[in-house]
Amino acid sequence: MQTSDPSWWRGATLYQIYPRSFADSNGDGIGDLPGLTAKLDYVADLGVDGIWLSPFFASPQRDFGYDVSDHYAIDPMFGTMADFDALIAEAHALGLRVVIDQVWSHTAIEHAWFQESRQNRTNPKADWYVWADPLLDGSCPTNWQSWMGGATWTWEPRRGQYYLHNFLPQMPDLNFHCPQVQEAILDIGRFWLDRGVDGFRLDTVNYYFHDKSLRNNPPKPGDSPATMQRHVYNICRPENLPFLKEIRALLDDFPGSFVVGEIGSDDNLARMIEYTAGTDHLHTAYSFQLLSDRADPAHFRDAMQPWTHGAGARAWPSWALSNHDCERVASRWKLDAPTHQVAEFALALIVSLRGTIFVYQGEELGLSQAELAFEDLRDPLGIANWPANKGRDGCRTIMPWAHGQALMGFSSTTPWLPIVEAHRDHSVDLQSQNPTSVLAFAKHAIALRRASSALRLGDFQVIYEDLACLIFSRTAGESTCLAGFNFSSETQSISNFHRGYLRPDLTVGAVQIDPDRIILGPVSAFIVSPQLPFE
Repeated sequence: MQTSDPSWWRGATLYQIYPRSFADSNGDGIGDLPGLTAKLDYVADLGVDGIWLSPFFASPQRDFGYDVSDHYAIDPMFGTMADFDALIAEAHALGLRVVIDQVWSHTAIEHAWFQESRQNRTNPKADWYVWADPLLDGSCPTNWQSWMGGATWTWEPRRGQYYLHNFLPQMPDLNFHCPQVQEAILDIGRFWLDRGVDGFRLDTVNYYFHDKSLRNNPPKPGDSPATMQRHVYNICRPENLPFLKEIRALLDDFPGSFVVGEIGSDDNLARMIEYTAGTDHLHTAYSFQLLSDRADPAHFRDAMQPWTHGAGARAWPSWALSNHDCERVASRWKLDAPTHQVAEFALALIVSLRGTIFVYQGEELGLSQAELAFEDLRDPLGIANWPANKGRDGCRTIMPWAHGQALMGFSSTTPWLPIVEAHRDHSVDLQSQNPTSVLAFAKHAIALRRASSALRLGDFQVIYEDLACLIFSRTAGESTCLAGFNFSSETQSISNFHRGYLRPDLTVGAVQIDPDRIILGPVSAFIVSPQLPFE
C-alpha cells in the first residue's frame, strides 16, 4: 500500500473499471484481471490517481458479481489470486491506487454462511441472516419492497421462516445486528487490506441494518412498488453509524487507505453528510444525486451548497456522473448539443466539483448509451422490466480499444455483450492520435484538476446563477479557479465579474471572455485560473 500522502483521496480522480467489459486476455469473451493489468498503462496515462474495481470475487453472477459466494476468492472467470497480486504490483508501480468493491450488505444464496443458516433455527449461523416468522395469515412480515421487483421476503421451508433480501431473492441480507456478522465482515476487509489494496468502495453502505421491530414503511407517491414507500425501516437505520466507526477504525490501521460508501436513499445528501462528517466515519460517500436525468444550474448548486456549512463543512463528498448502474451521461443528459460536446461538458463539470470524483470507463471516450435488443440482455433488472426499464447492460458494453479489429481489440471471441458499432469511431487507438478528441480533452481536464489545489481541495462559492448558467469559484489559499457552464441551447451574455480579460485553461463549445462580458454559446463551459500570469 502506498502511504506517502494519507490524504491522497481528498479531491482525487478515480477511474472506475468494470472488469467484465474492460479487456479479455484469455479469449472467453469476458474481461479479466490479466487483461486489465495489461491496460493499466493506458489508465495511468489518463492522469488519474487510482482505480475502483467492480467485483471480481467468486459469484454465481446473477447480478454480475454483486452477489458474492466467497469473499476471499477470485472468480475463475477473472483469474487467480496471483493475477490479482500482479495487478496490485503493476498499479502501484505506475503510481495508481487500487480501490476494490466490497459487497457486505448481502451475499449470494450459494455462500457457505447462508447454506448453513437456512438449515434450521439452531445452527451456529442461524442468526447471520435476517429471518422472520410469517404474519398470522402467512403473508410477508413487512410491506418492504425490493429494488429488483416484488417483496423483500422469500419463504424458506427448512426453517419455516422468511428471509430478507433488498435485491434479488437469491441475494439474502446479512443480519448486522449479530456481532459475529460484524466481526466476519471486518475480517474480510482486513484480508484485502493485508493483500495491498488502498481502500474500499462499499456497495449499498446504508443497507447494513434493518429495523429489528419490523415496522412497515410509510407510503409516498411513486411509479413502482419500490418507489411508493419511504424506505425508513429497511435501510438508513441509526444503528449503521456505530458500525461505520468500526470500519473506519480498521482503515486507520492501514495508513493511506480510504473508504467510500455508495448511498441510495430518500435524502442522499443528508445521508452522505451523516456518514462522512468528522474523522471517525467513512472518509467519503457518493450517491445517485448526480446520476439522475437533471442537468441544470439549480441541481448542481443544490448538490454543492450543503458542504459549505455545519456538519457538511466537516464532511467530504464524492461524485460520479456515470457508472455501471445508470445510463451513460452523454446520452442521459438531454442537452441540445452533439454527443461529444455533451461528454466534454460533463467532464469539465465533474473536474470542477468539490469532492473526490469518479470517471467511469468509456466516459473519457465520450461513449453513448448502447441500445440493445431484448434477446441480447443479460441484466436481470432489464429482462424483468423491459421495455419500461431496459436495465444496465447499455452502459456495460465493452471498451473499444481498436477501430480496425472486428471485436475492437477487446477479445478474440464474441464478447458477453454485443459489439456496439456506434462505439467503433470512439476507439482508444483513433482518439489517441487526435488532439481534438474527447480522450485528449479528458486528459487535459484531469491534468488541470490534478495541478490545481483550488479544484482538488478548494471551497465552493456561486458567483452567478440563472436558469441557464452557473458560474462558481473554487479557492484554496492563494489558488483560485473560476468555472462557468451554460446548460441551455441559447447563447448567454454575463458580466465579467473579474473586470478583466481571463484566458480559459479549458473550454467546451463557444466561449468568449472580454474585459466586461463573458459570452457562452449553447452547452458551453470554461475553467480559468485568474491568478496565473497570462502570455
